[in-house]
Amino acid sequence: MNNLSKHPYRSHTCGELRPEHTGSKTRLSGWIHRKRDHGNLLFIDLRDHYGLTQCVIDVSSPLFVESEQVRPESVITVTGQVVDRDPETVNLSLPTGKVELRIEEMEILSGAEVLPFQVAVDDNAPEDLRLRHRFIDLRREQIHDNIVLRSKVISSIRRRMVEQGFIEFQTPILAASSPEGARDYLVPSRLHPGKFYALPQAPQQFKQLLMVGGFDRYFQISPCFRDEDARADRSPGEFYQLDLEMSFVTQEDVFAAVELLMTGVFEEFGGGWSVTQGPYPHIPFAESMLKYGSDKPDLRNPLIISDVTESFRGSGFSIFAKAIENGAVVRAVPAPGAGDRPRSYFDKLNDWAREEGQAGLGYIILEDGGGKGPIAKNLEPERVLAIAKSNGLGNGDAVFFVCGMEDEAAAFSGAVRTRVCNDLNLLEKDCFRFCWVVDYPMYEFDETTRKLEFSHNPFSMPQGGLEALENEDPLAIKAWQYDIVCNGVELSSGAIRNHLPEVMYKAFAIAGYSRERVEEQFGGLLTAFKYGAPPHGGSAPGIDRIVMLLADEPNIREVIAFPMNQQAQDLLMQAPAEVPVERLRELHIKLNLPPVKKNGEDMKAKKSAGKSKREKSSQKE
Repeated sequence: MNNLSKHPYRSHTCGELRPEHTGSKTRLSGWIHRKRDHGNLLFIDLRDHYGLTQCVIDVSSPLFVESEQVRPESVITVTGQVVDRDPETVNLSLPTGKVELRIEEMEILSGAEVLPFQVAVDDNAPEDLRLRHRFIDLRREQIHDNIVLRSKVISSIRRRMVEQGFIEFQTPILAASSPEGARDYLVPSRLHPGKFYALPQAPQQFKQLLMVGGFDRYFQISPCFRDEDARADRSPGEFYQLDLEMSFVTQEDVFAAVELLMTGVFEEFGGGWSVTQGPYPHIPFAESMLKYGSDKPDLRNPLIISDVTESFRGSGFSIFAKAIENGAVVRAVPAPGAGDRPRSYFDKLNDWAREEGQAGLGYIILEDGGGKGPIAKNLEPERVLAIAKSNGLGNGDAVFFVCGMEDEAAAFSGAVRTRVCNDLNLLEKDCFRFCWVVDYPMYEFDETTRKLEFSHNPFSMPQGGLEALENEDPLAIKAWQYDIVCNGVELSSGAIRNHLPEVMYKAFAIAGYSRERVEEQFGGLLTAFKYGAPPHGGSAPGIDRIVMLLADEPNIREVIAFPMNQQAQDLLMQAPAEVPVERLRELHIKLNLPPVKKNGEDMKAKKSAGKSKREKSSQKE
């Protein structure tokens, strides 16, 4: 083609060629994805960001030997004629599968060494190995597609937010420490010895200040930093969220804006899966903990937990009856159709419960006129029938029981609900089920510190305002706080904010903050509220979790280009790393490292300890 002379690397991408290009001379560049040697013919699948094209070279070509020797994942440029594939070799699973390129010229742009793991096939390489060579891992089709999906989702979110009248702002990265519920990452100040910036756990105060500044609808794709442990749905160190705030709004106004966004994004990228339409269900926190055993309910699971404490109070089943006298509750988890399962199934679940730290897992198998099982033998028949009726169960069904103090019973009954749903294959497929969890308690009692603490965001408005704070039991006060949940994954917390100074002073006083401490820690926000603040509220859905759900990935690291491992280490760039003594001295920092264990002490630890001594010595000078 004419454009061959215009560009040294490619006239087309590896995902572009179609039958209409047959007969044209074409140049492609990319990575060698796979090679197949058929004796007289060598097939090379060439891959770039856009797709894959099959290239072929004949044994008579002077380039044949070189083509055989070049390793997979080497980067090459090939030039040749596009030809139709033989009918029996057409690959309809590839957009380029009806044609191939006959190689006439080849240039090796960058040879590859022997790979630490395969790109063309999933060889279940260990995660640490993948993260250490993340640049290779990113070439794999699935993870490559995940990162592209992430970019498209963010673009769609930005467009949809602008369409709703939101304006994008950027807030500071170097900020002051704020009690968001996690540890801060601290940054030492060179110009102000002994003082530190904090990387923002969220732009909470700044976005509220923007509302006080007169901006009506704010958003940003915001980086957030929290020194937390890793989980499957949470990356340590840093994450991104869609941070948004709105003025002159009620809780329902925030819900409407977020639902319009979420339904649109999940319909656009959800692969045809069913998506909850607004308004999403509203589930009070207390109801969620009772019915689902979690404040992150997975509504694809049809099983509903019920409280059956009264059915066991004073009953013949003395284990539960005595526990109830001491303050315990009993939760029932229905298992429709499980009555046909063999005894071994129930024994297996009992063993699982013990592995989870429980005494066991009681059950009743329902049959004509009552039930069977260890509990049914000691529980009055009328109580068995009442439990069956209240849970909508009948012959051939079963019900499991969890007995314990309320929080413990809620957590384990939630785990049983999930386990039974999976065992019975009841989970709704191919859908995204959203809900709002609302009416969170304003405060909670910390058993360790024996003090009242904020249960969620400390900047939330209490329901009932100042009057509630002054006259009600703090543990009974609800807050205008809410979470949006999809398929059992919390995507965001949010709240209608406390924008009144007198309410803020009182709310923090209940949590043990003096007036002086509030002014010291939140002086900027508090002062702003004294000069006229609009009622406002917002939310902050997590970008990483949204993409994780859309990509149907169980691990959040699969949708982040360069994630840390579970120990909060970047194995590719070797972070965190030691800092030269001169840099520490410049920052007025002395290290006080924990003692190194003598048993099993490795060379790296010895080196670190030795360096620490040199640092201390140099700083005495």
